Amino acid sequence: MTDTPTLPAVSREWHLLSRPVGWPKPEDFALVEAELPQPGEGQVLVRNEYLSVDPYMRGRMSAAKSYAAPYELDRPMQGGAVGEVVVSHAEGIAVGDHVLHFEGWREYAAVKATQAVKVDPETAPLSTYLGVLGMTGLTAYAGLLRTASFKEGDIVFVSGAAGAVGSQVGQLAKLKGAARVIGSAGSAEKVKLLTDEYGFDAAFNYKDGPVAEQLRAAAPDGIDVYFDNVGGDHLEAAIGALNLHGRIAICGAISVYNNTEPAPGPKNLPRLIQTRGRIEGFLVGDHYDLQPEFVREVGPWVRSGELKYRETTVEGIDNTLEAFLGVLRGDNTGKMIVKL
Repeated sequence: MTDTPTLPAVSREWHLLSRPVGWPKPEDFALVEAELPQPGEGQVLVRNEYLSVDPYMRGRMSAAKSYAAPYELDRPMQGGAVGEVVVSHAEGIAVGDHVLHFEGWREYAAVKATQAVKVDPETAPLSTYLGVLGMTGLTAYAGLLRTASFKEGDIVFVSGAAGAVGSQVGQLAKLKGAARVIGSAGSAEKVKLLTDEYGFDAAFNYKDGPVAEQLRAAAPDGIDVYFDNVGGDHLEAAIGALNLHGRIAICGAISVYNNTEPAPGPKNLPRLIQTRGRIEGFLVGDHYDLQPEFVREVGPWVRSGELKYRETTVEGIDNTLEAFLGVLRGDNTGKMIVKL
């Protein structure tokens, strides 16, 4: 049990002050100073080095019942984080170790050892444990292989394909023998990234015209798998392009997260009868049994450079909220990371 003598007296943390209606506003949040947390028995104190901001956090800002508990008002928010242990009252985790945990949106966190996972900065950069080798990567892996039942020779369409999850889905599909991979993104630069760096066979900017028309041109033989990060017109277009026994994995619906009125559903759902198609939503938390297999298979691809990844890094805890809003706007290419 070792204490580091140079700890500050206070730690800064982001609180949710009010539940956003529509797009979150800066006045819904506050960066506040709090006493440095003191770890109890079986806990460690972590100085966070990298924080994750993700689209799902928008849902936790609402009081509506969902798969994750809403953020409490006037309390620190949570999210993925990686940091260095500076105080340990737990066996198996020493001062100087680095851990992954879910007490983000703050500079220091007291974390139960049972809820911290040791990570090795020598094996991969610390930030990758929040992205390509973390929850983001496992989301892509589980959604494509288990939920969408991907098989070699499939034609795969990914929306939000330049994002952290989408870019990995497309590359995994290619590495595992997809016949064709198509992606949509929101800018010409991202479209170029998909084809030139991530190896997608085709990509289009959904702002350039109707998604259904652009998908038809990019996938003249239809699609077998759709990995949905967007919802809305993308989902309707994918149903329209679905081949016999096609599968749709619903990961996210960022296009409607800030709507104040219910978004209209796809108008062509009866087509699922003709195609015997399947739509299934999934949560990564239901698939952590795949984690060892995921790291075994994907880790070497990351190290060899066969699976490429991008990170958009924002510096400073002061800018965490802006980084989160940037994710909702689509400012990021790949995983959005806050470096403290």
